[in-house]
Amino acid sequence: MSAAPLTIAVDAGGADLGAAEVARGAARAAQEHGVRVLLFGDGDLAAPSPDVQVIDAPRSIAKDPDPVRAVRAHPDASVVQAVQAVAEDRAAGLVSGGSTGPALAAAIFRIKRASGIHRPALAIPVPAFEHPFLLLDVGANVDVRPEQLVQFAHMGAAYAQLVLGVERPRVALLSNGEEPSKGTPDVVEAHERLAGEAGTGLNFVGNVEGLSLLAGGADVVVCDGFTGNVALKVMEGTSATVMGAVRRVATASARGKAGGLLLRPALREMRDSIDPEAHGGAVLLGLRKPVVVPHGSFGERGIAAAIGIAARAAREDLTGRTHTALSAGGALRRRPEASAAPGSVSDRP
Repeated sequence: MSAAPLTIAVDAGGADLGAAEVARGAARAAQEHGVRVLLFGDGDLAAPSPDVQVIDAPRSIAKDPDPVRAVRAHPDASVVQAVQAVAEDRAAGLVSGGSTGPALAAAIFRIKRASGIHRPALAIPVPAFEHPFLLLDVGANVDVRPEQLVQFAHMGAAYAQLVLGVERPRVALLSNGEEPSKGTPDVVEAHERLAGEAGTGLNFVGNVEGLSLLAGGADVVVCDGFTGNVALKVMEGTSATVMGAVRRVATASARGKAGGLLLRPALREMRDSIDPEAHGGAVLLGLRKPVVVPHGSFGERGIAAAIGIAARAAREDLTGRTHTALSAGGALRRRPEASAAPGSVSDRP
């Protein structure tokens, strides 16, 4: 007798293309990934599939400037209700394509951190041409301590292996040089700790600097959330600028148009390989259940991919297996630690 399909909670509030587009993505995910979806949004939204149940939650707090306050003040909001469904085990994971802030705040408050985790980290697959890699943290924690960077390394490696299918992911710290002595004091100390973890199963390869970030030297790149967010935005902006320049050159003259026709298949392949929708968006690692945050501009395909990522993380028991890896590496938090508000600078004394 086959097991019942997983249920994934999806927040439809705040998506740039509207709740109907999210609903289409949910229906596509149900077909492609064999899941059921609890879709939290406007109750008048028609369910596009028997496997998609629409739950009336018309309030969106995606644009609220104070996500923590909004989550506490509006328990009826779509993202809060979707998170609550996961916290109550009515769903195995969450997908929220509105704004990262409310999803992060609600998830930390209600789903909560997994046992022994200092801070959750926001990880995103960077679809670099020929050399994709996982980058974390990209915004959940502006400032972090060495032990938190060590945990990020283990969490990222587990995700790359279990969800992205990288057999033995190479893990690196993002720094301003490859030498172990390069970087801030926290990065240097994290390097010392990770380099001393021989035998734990973590494949730590040292530092990687910005110049070689896209060169394929690591499968998982670890940093604080401020550095990661800046690096991510620079890469996204550079990619958009280069692709725009190629299009302009290819249409500026008859010779350019002829060359563009010859290059079209190769350029289309490159465009598809760096398309963020194919990778499903960012995932919040370190919580008790999978939480995926696709970009608000994602369409049907990107939403479906995000739901598929959440389902695979749940099926592969990402939380439990990450805990095992952290325990083997001696990287679990040993004493109680005060929780900081999501996105805060630090709880460093």
